[in-house]
Amino acid sequence: MVLINADLHLHSRFSGGTSADMDASHLASWGEKKGLDLVGTGDCTHPVYRRMLKEELKEENEGIYRHAQSGSRLIYTTEVEDAHRVHHVILLPSADAADEFSEQLAKHADLSIDGRPHVKLEAAEVVDAVESVGGLIGPSHAFTPWTSIYKEHGSLLDCYGTAKRHISFVELGLSSDTDLADRIEELTHFSFLTASDSHSPQPHRLGREFTQFEVKEVSFPELAKAFKREGGRKITLNAGLNPREGKYHLTACTRCYKKYRLPDAATLKYRCPICKGLIKKGVLDRINELASWDTPHHPQWRPPYKHILPLHEAIALAKGIRNAASKKVGDEWVRLTGKLGSEINVLLYVPLDDIRVLSPDVASVIQRLRNDSLQYVAGGGGQYGRPTLTGERDDFYGLGQKSLLEYNETI
Repeated sequence: MVLINADLHLHSRFSGGTSADMDASHLASWGEKKGLDLVGTGDCTHPVYRRMLKEELKEENEGIYRHAQSGSRLIYTTEVEDAHRVHHVILLPSADAADEFSEQLAKHADLSIDGRPHVKLEAAEVVDAVESVGGLIGPSHAFTPWTSIYKEHGSLLDCYGTAKRHISFVELGLSSDTDLADRIEELTHFSFLTASDSHSPQPHRLGREFTQFEVKEVSFPELAKAFKREGGRKITLNAGLNPREGKYHLTACTRCYKKYRLPDAATLKYRCPICKGLIKKGVLDRINELASWDTPHHPQWRPPYKHILPLHEAIALAKGIRNAASKKVGDEWVRLTGKLGSEINVLLYVPLDDIRVLSPDVASVIQRLRNDSLQYVAGGGGQYGRPTLTGERDDFYGLGQKSLLEYNETI
């Protein structure tokens, strides 16, 4: 058996709001530096990108491909938005399967418009199309307040109907983790996927969440068995951001990002009295509505969830640098990974004493990260949360102020 780190949900440059470098060569190169053994192609239904993938990739094993410039292995993946704006992550077993799947979707959408196609199909019909080509499917970022299953539906059955039996996994999203998701009874039977949903190949985005699999070899059939926990194949680790760092964790205004207690937001009819922006219900509040239990009920087979932080962010925090994407932070990232190995290795496995030799302040942050003792100012409304070393706290609008009820007549 081998352990592989995989980031299976991301996008190409053919999706809106993505880096021009989001292509197979950059994904393979940066994935290897990050410490990822397997990376999704993303957007494999887009006709131009799919043609590029066929030209640049060669199949190494069943459903697993290599770029000519080497680096991480790749697997055909995409995300599809159904008729009700629910997003689904899809893993496909081959380039031919990507062609066949795309042919089916092309009857219901113009696939050239965006790498993440919006198709006029019900969720169950998308599942049927995936099943017909031997692929795997699960709901994307299941709790986010814009385009997720639990935004539009109250349960998996409401969304998928009898096709629910073909769901292979549930993706948690950046604003949730295993402890939160395992408060919902219907999810205790499903494997959880953690993935970056990245729009950039840079290591402060790519692999910021990943899933570790134990498989006999790196192949599509082995991944399928791991999701189903068959024959000793399994997921051994979900790694991702602390949910407080996700940009939809708390209920907040989508314009000025003021945070609200859910009862206050409801009283205000989800309109911010400060800027008149839309208040979006956060993942934490949505999970509280759906929860069967106050505390998580992990099935015995559930792997641990490890909170991680992009090394760029850890360096910026340690050095007191506001911009984690700055050249100064990038230079330090190159120095540390050049001496200690991949980013994932540095974050999770390199002895702290070895890190201290090179950077005591970064070692201190990584120690807190490994102990799960970092503090965060939570995100919400579309603004990412952030780690803090100064003990800052979340500031909910209305605390210590006049009652928000007084705003009713003005909204």
